Amino acid sequence: MIRARGLARKFTARGRTVEAVKGVDIEVSEGELVGFLGPNGAGKTTTLRMLTTLLRPTAGEATVGGCDLLRDPVGVRRRIGYVAQSGGSAPECKVVEEIELQGRLYGLSKAAARRRGAALTGQLDLSGLDQRLTKTLSGGQRRRLDIALSLVHEPKLLFFDEPTTGLDPQSRANLWEHIRRLRSEHGVTLFLTTHYLDEADSLCDRILVIDNGELVAEGTPDALKARVSGDGVTVGVPEGAVAVAAEVAGRLPGAHEVTTVDGSVTFRVPRGDTAMPELLRALDSAGVAMTSMQVQRPTLDDVFLTLTGRSLRDAEAGATPKEAAHVA
Repeated sequence: MIRARGLARKFTARGRTVEAVKGVDIEVSEGELVGFLGPNGAGKTTTLRMLTTLLRPTAGEATVGGCDLLRDPVGVRRRIGYVAQSGGSAPECKVVEEIELQGRLYGLSKAAARRRGAALTGQLDLSGLDQRLTKTLSGGQRRRLDIALSLVHEPKLLFFDEPTTGLDPQSRANLWEHIRRLRSEHGVTLFLTTHYLDEADSLCDRILVIDNGELVAEGTPDALKARVSGDGVTVGVPEGAVAVAAEVAGRLPGAHEVTTVDGSVTFRVPRGDTAMPELLRALDSAGVAMTSMQVQRPTLDDVFLTLTGRSLRDAEAGATPKEAAHVA
């Protein structure tokens, strides 16, 4: 459904050229649900805007939905749906009017657009809201309306740009279920950008990780997490016993990345569950009482830290307003 080779985009402003995307290769097969992961400024939205014909690539080529991105952008638009970060509905319009207008823009008759709208509102839990102004909808309802608008012309490829940003946990979970059903029940191929690690882990068959305009990894969530060397273990001990506990932990088979902070020792081992009994015996022999213990399987944030040397959460939180506004 998507095949891109060497896709790149440069921006020039005030005499300075910025390479927002540096020649990425992307493959998405029919029926896949693929996540595009990276911090603000990494190139997620720029790549998405290129693939959806909203931004012309500086270099490279791509086929999207069976149409050449550069030679047949109109064909691409006819075959895809796009749900933008900011949404696409007018606040003073009724739900039924928005859906009908979208259908007419894609060449449907008024009656066909209304039939399609009725089917979509039923599928997306919007029944009974057709006469409501879109500005009166909740955040979750507006996002489901955005999805309905993107599906009016029955595309087989759907792009989401951070679909759940700003939603409360319950609305996010509900939207996740709707996204899963688009693929499982309607055969839609989905490509979504997100900075929510749990979202990518829960939803996606495969994940692409982008940083500084370049793809740095791709694979299933489990395959990516397997690249992180071992489980993370944190052990709490009395303040005066931290140095001894760190020495004991460092002697465990395969232990590495041993650090200490605020009365605790953190390290990685190949299998945290099997290392725990041995650690408890060793600490007891050393006369160190353990006050707490936590074993954590690798997460996607650990993957990002391993690949880039920084946490994705830290990268997101540390982005300046200017960086966040730059659609890269």
